[in-house]
Amino acid sequence: MSGSFGPAILGMFAGLFLTGSALAQQPACPVKVGGILPLTGSMAPITKKIAQSAELAFEHVNGGGGIKGCPVQFVLRDDQGQPTVGVDAAKYLVEVEKVAAFTGTISSGVTGPIISSVTAPSRVVQVSCCSTASPFTADGRSGGYFFRTIPTSKTQAYATASETTRRGFRKTVVIYVNTDFGKDMLVYYKQAVAKLGGEIVAEVPYNDNQTSYRAEVTRALASKPESMLLIGFPKDAVTIVREWLSLGGPRKVALNNSMRTLDFVNGVGANFVEDFFGMDNAQVAGPSVTTFDNAFQARFNTDSKGPGVHTQYDAVMVLGLAMNIARELSGPSIREAVRKVHDPAGTPVGTGPEEYRKAINLIRAGKPIRYLGATGPIEFDANGDVTGPALVWRITGGKIETDRVISIEDMQALFKKIDG
Repeated sequence: MSGSFGPAILGMFAGLFLTGSALAQQPACPVKVGGILPLTGSMAPITKKIAQSAELAFEHVNGGGGIKGCPVQFVLRDDQGQPTVGVDAAKYLVEVEKVAAFTGTISSGVTGPIISSVTAPSRVVQVSCCSTASPFTADGRSGGYFFRTIPTSKTQAYATASETTRRGFRKTVVIYVNTDFGKDMLVYYKQAVAKLGGEIVAEVPYNDNQTSYRAEVTRALASKPESMLLIGFPKDAVTIVREWLSLGGPRKVALNNSMRTLDFVNGVGANFVEDFFGMDNAQVAGPSVTTFDNAFQARFNTDSKGPGVHTQYDAVMVLGLAMNIARELSGPSIREAVRKVHDPAGTPVGTGPEEYRKAINLIRAGKPIRYLGATGPIEFDANGDVTGPALVWRITGGKIETDRVISIEDMQALFKKIDG
């Protein structure tokens, strides 16, 4: 099934494009870049802003000169949050649309099969905004063709353990979605709690897209917990929390970043989730972040708060810049160029079409660049991963507010405390 912001295929063209090219061989215009997002299904509530962020990024890419002097055509497919649908979408993009690279997706449970079945064997670069399961990069299964602009689950799990411990969580039950993401979060949360203090009394997996989770909630409550950590996605979480509360579950509840949406708050009822809190990835303060926030507000008449919004913009911009740096639009060439998007010795370039054009001019002149994105500096490690700060958010008065930010330095100290 395909999906889009309007039509299924978005072709966004700028009025002006560079006449030169850094390529040894000029590509055919327009250059196609793919996208895979769960426009429908259990993750749809958080996808709208993420899709808008991708749209804005491609507008900025085209407004700043495109790729190799060509306009960019964005081909978007819906994975419905389902692995088989996601793999079919990726195959369509690579085999039918012949995309040079693609961005996506959100669910680690969808991204894993895409990497194994499409990205790695086809040698096509994939940059994800939101898939955090650590095995994708740590075990080398991607062949180096998978990158992400969001820290792995380890960051969110460790930060969550730190906050639940700080808030006095004891006898905690963990209800988690039975996917790569959910299992990864559970492993790291348990590891952190073991070092920081606290007790996990039960671990209850669930499968998404069910009409009821009464059996799972009943099993969780049988352990007589005093608190709950819920790891999952908004649509399912609404049902789980409703049944949790109706069966007398304690209101001491922590959530993962996917529930940082008003769809979840309003779905359960604001008065029922008052003071629930969760973790998410944060942005480093700076002009590039402010520029993006202002551009998003102006373009869509809404703020840029929410999971994956900033990281999706950066995923697209990284691809655009890397594809300009690459000598040719082949997977191996783009893969090598991704790491040159943030050269420590490069000239800083930020967000927005003007900064993108500045970057292209530097690239054409053979000069290195250092991209400072919507999340701050984007620098990939040997595995294609990034690091970053975290934030604690809470629900109060029907609104979602940032409680505090955990700096990169504090996160590094936390990692050292837990990992030794």
